[in-house]
Amino acid sequence: MPGSSTIRPLEVWAGVESTVNRVGDQYFDQLERNGHATRISDLDLFAELGISAIRYPVLWERTAPNGVANADWSWADERLQRLRELGIRPIVGFVHHGSGPRHTSLVDPAFAEGLAEFAGAFAQRYPWVEHYTPVNEPLTTARFSGLYGHWYPHGRDGLTFARALLTECRAIALSMQAIREVNPAAQLIQTEDLAKIFSTPLLAYQAALENERRWLSLDLLCGRLTPDQLTGGYLLECGIKEAELQLFLDHPCPPDVIGINHYLTSDRFLDERMDRYPTWSHGGNDRHQYADVEAVRVDHPGASGHRVLLQEAWERYGLPLAVTEAHLGCTREEQLRWLKEIWQTAQELRSTGVDVRAMTAWSLLGAYDWNILVTRADGFYEPGVFDLRSPKPRPTAIAHILQALATGRDYDHPVLEQPGWWRRPERMFYPPAPGCSYARVNLAETEISSAIASGLDARVRPLVITGATGTLGSAFARLCDIRAIPYHLVTRQDMDIADPASVDRVLTELNPWAVVNAAGYVRVDEAEHEQDACWRENTDGPATLAMLCAQHGVALLTFSSDLVFDGAGSIPYVESNLVSPLNVYGRSKAKAEIRVLEALPSALVVRASAFFGPWDEHNFVTVALRQLAAGQTFVAAEDAIVSPTYIPDLVNASLDLLIDGEYGVWHLANPSAIAWSDLAQMSAKLAGVDACRLEARPTQELGLAAARPSYSVLGSERGVLLPPLEDALSRYLHEGKILS
Repeated sequence: MPGSSTIRPLEVWAGVESTVNRVGDQYFDQLERNGHATRISDLDLFAELGISAIRYPVLWERTAPNGVANADWSWADERLQRLRELGIRPIVGFVHHGSGPRHTSLVDPAFAEGLAEFAGAFAQRYPWVEHYTPVNEPLTTARFSGLYGHWYPHGRDGLTFARALLTECRAIALSMQAIREVNPAAQLIQTEDLAKIFSTPLLAYQAALENERRWLSLDLLCGRLTPDQLTGGYLLECGIKEAELQLFLDHPCPPDVIGINHYLTSDRFLDERMDRYPTWSHGGNDRHQYADVEAVRVDHPGASGHRVLLQEAWERYGLPLAVTEAHLGCTREEQLRWLKEIWQTAQELRSTGVDVRAMTAWSLLGAYDWNILVTRADGFYEPGVFDLRSPKPRPTAIAHILQALATGRDYDHPVLEQPGWWRRPERMFYPPAPGCSYARVNLAETEISSAIASGLDARVRPLVITGATGTLGSAFARLCDIRAIPYHLVTRQDMDIADPASVDRVLTELNPWAVVNAAGYVRVDEAEHEQDACWRENTDGPATLAMLCAQHGVALLTFSSDLVFDGAGSIPYVESNLVSPLNVYGRSKAKAEIRVLEALPSALVVRASAFFGPWDEHNFVTVALRQLAAGQTFVAAEDAIVSPTYIPDLVNASLDLLIDGEYGVWHLANPSAIAWSDLAQMSAKLAGVDACRLEARPTQELGLAAARPSYSVLGSERGVLLPPLEDALSRYLHEGKILS
């Protein structure tokens, strides 16, 4: 165990996801996709977080694709100078999961010298830069490029993997040598994903090899990998020469800081009982066939996580450490829980003498298509510290926690009182490993889960959800259960939202951090002759909630409708468009918006349209499919154009916005502009239902009491947060039991 050293204050770093990887002849460039390539103003947003350093890309492929002599440094000139002005230290990366310009590759003998030439030219131009990551995660990149075939040069054998790894490590060493000829004080911040492997007893030999193999890049750079070690022998068996290993022993280039990147999907579990797992997980080696799945999804002895990985790296190398990527693609509270857990773990380890220097929020601008390992450009986006689905990067709640941690303040939010999904029983998809018991593991976790679902723990401020008997209220409760957000779902008998005394009593008793008003009068046609009842529930009730929430210091989320518009337009309505409702229901909602925001300017008012979802029996899509599947006639308007809203998407996005602290009017609908009859037609086609009994008619023939706008499509000038309609319909059909 290395001796303790003087430990500096824990810093907050950040990073921009900047992968430029190659698949075949196509390059996937995250900087182009996230817009940072052309948006220098991002740097000022980053500075507002209070970060002390940033992992920043000046990538070989982008800067000098045609050789260093033809390099274009203008992009780096502007951005590095601005970072310097802002007082943020850049940790410059040259290759981020890439393979260099088109003329080279990870198995090209000239790759290392080529990168070193680029690094030397960079150092000459920017001698003040002191921190470098010449190649990000060399082991991971070698595995994906040389062993699994995902990225160029698409190798699927041990020699290609080993050659790529040694090429990258040699490129790191030569690059740092070239840099230090200019700036002897330059430091190497070497990152790696130190995933752990777990297994059944039969496959312990494979797990042992992979668990030792995960240290390969760091062992090589530190000059400690010898041929007689397990992984040294492995590389020799792959076809590497002893002289190549000796080169690293003779010329070590140890990191000044080891950067640990850890993702929940990285740790794996190997099991020869393949019938227990999906076919996509099946694989093997020369001795056994086995399933390879995410370890977090299996009940098994042992655990990984940042605490274990940082402790292992400290004991193995005795070098300063940092968490150089902290990101979770999930709902907002889980992202916050992940970040807070890492921060607390780092602080606890520091108190025992482990020299952890920083935690790095990754990625500032989110990431694209990492769910498919960036092998295609499907457009799947995971928000990060900022959400790019708005016209300009919108700070999320992650920005707020970073600002607090960077300035030495604690960040507290009621959603952080519950464990992340990786610590709850629902994480487990597969049967337990030998020697494990679900009963033993689940007992304590089930107790935790029950407390989460009921929200009865008096120490935790819950969410209060109105509308217990309605579609929207029950959907919020269902998804709060899944997201481990404590809540109280209240009926009108529990709390009459239009009665100030009733609202005051409940807010006093429950002390919620927020109220979600999912109650209301929803019968649009009946409202024409039940105006008092509609007005009381839709206008007086939300206004009363807003007034009492303001008095109690409680956040409020309430819902409005596309029917606040008159349909005179022909382009999607955005939040700032003037309202002009045609019916009593629409007028009640429009007036509620005004009164709520007057009483509580920080309230979040979400306009949505044409709900459909997998959990209720009466929405338009479900009724249409069931009637058509039964051979019955279904009539729908052919001239009323709407933007339907999938309830799970609506609820999840609304909760994220609420946690982010957003306020004012937001439009949330699955992007589309479709007539009701066409919605029924599309749904039937996706469900494989014969739509021959569908009758499309003009709205005026449907005998509706309330006037409807002919066009009430919702767009947004604040952010398009929901996926397209066809994507939502596909998930609706998959998730629900619509035709059963």
